Amino acid sequence: MEILAIHLQPLLLKRTMSAKEVRASDVRPLPVLEETLNYLLSLLDSTEHPFEVIHDFVFDRTRSVRQDLIMQNIVNDKAINMFEKIVKFHVISHHKLRSSCSSSSISPLHYLNLEQLTKALTSLYNLYEANRSSKPIHEKEAEFRSFYVLLHLDSNGQPVGESLSLWFRHVPSPIIKSKEMWFARQALRYFQMGNYRRFLSTVAAEASYLQYCIIEPYIDEVRSLALCCIHNCCYKLHPYPLGHLSKVLMMEESDVELFCNAYGLQTCIDEVGNKLLPTKQTTFCRPKGGLQNYSFLGFQQLGRQIEL
Repeated sequence: MEILAIHLQPLLLKRTMSAKEVRASDVRPLPVLEETLNYLLSLLDSTEHPFEVIHDFVFDRTRSVRQDLIMQNIVNDKAINMFEKIVKFHVISHHKLRSSCSSSSISPLHYLNLEQLTKALTSLYNLYEANRSSKPIHEKEAEFRSFYVLLHLDSNGQPVGESLSLWFRHVPSPIIKSKEMWFARQALRYFQMGNYRRFLSTVAAEASYLQYCIIEPYIDEVRSLALCCIHNCCYKLHPYPLGHLSKVLMMEESDVELFCNAYGLQTCIDEVGNKLLPTKQTTFCRPKGGLQNYSFLGFQQLGRQIEL
């Protein structure tokens, strides 16, 4: 990444200093900040380095862009657009870091990325409110507001701002009624209820790409619950077809077999070649280590990509 740093030197102005050290002459004007941000985000398409290396480089410098915007009290539409791009960066990183990092390194990277995502969202919401008189509801506000709800799927994880009950009091009514927020609230409800069928089918049918990036770490958690319920309740008399289980879990059948094996369950093949889960297995247990990343068929159904 040193080559990248040399190329970016005129734009970045070595912005690694703390806010207390910044002089007025060091703060970059809005056009320079826009150009810097666009250049940084263009690096995400690079295939020369692993994503976590590129993320680390872009991560620090987008934070300094936010700092310069806040220090100059820039609260116009251009600032909103820039903060939305930065939020997208952190949301997509939330998804990509899981597949690009080893299990030993992913946790601190995820933690730092989530921390900055939360801060960027808070600043973005403040910008929406600051511009409320000129534009009651911003074009992408409903989707970006929904991220806050989806970040509360893991109630035992890293704290994400104030509680939802308090947060919703400040959300405009049109946003509450939007399809983006409806989806987020339904996904949260099904997740908390343990309704794995409705959760997975709703994600596949309704989630945007960015919403899926936030939800994706919880897909296998829901699948684990589903497998536990099916194993304990659903096939005591007859073997359970893996083809049907793949539809329930929204996984490739080959991945379903690996997933079951990871939980201590063996599979078999019947006389016509169909793969099954045999009955009366007593070896079911949650894997002690982390699971591999399994595909989500609903992700292909989304068919919606995003550009930064």
